[in-house]
Amino acid sequence: MKRERLMGRLTGEWEAFQKSFGDLPSDVLLEPGVVERWSIRDLLSHITTWEEEALKALPVILEGKPLRRYSTLYGGIDAFNAQTHERKRGYPLDQVLQELAGTHRRLLAFVENVSDSAFTTENRLLRRLRQDTYAHYREHAAHISAWRKKKGF
Repeated sequence: MKRERLMGRLTGEWEAFQKSFGDLPSDVLLEPGVVERWSIRDLLSHITTWEEEALKALPVILEGKPLRRYSTLYGGIDAFNAQTHERKRGYPLDQVLQELAGTHRRLLAFVENVSDSAFTTENRLLRRLRQDTYAHYREHAAHISAWRKKKGF
């Protein structure tokens, strides 16, 4: 996958994700139940967490080193998600939105600075990027859209 195509996917899915909630008032972003008990605010914080994880993992992948497993570090991905959710649960919405935007900018800057050779064939870097970013945005945009439809927003 060429960098331009990857950046197009990142940008397109990011914009779709943003559109899934961008027109909602702040109080609606705090309503639980979008994904189990999580609100849209919680999902935004969750997306930020996984972009942060990508920013930690991608340099390690580029060095050809193995990543430590979430099962070893946290007891699994679900346990990691629960721990980070609990840690960020009290963050005010404006902080969550600032961190979301800032982390995304850092991620895009990182991708822009990766060597062109990293984008020539399917590899660990591209799989991790897909998993932690644009596939993740799409997954949660669908959750938000389904919740909106159910709630009549």
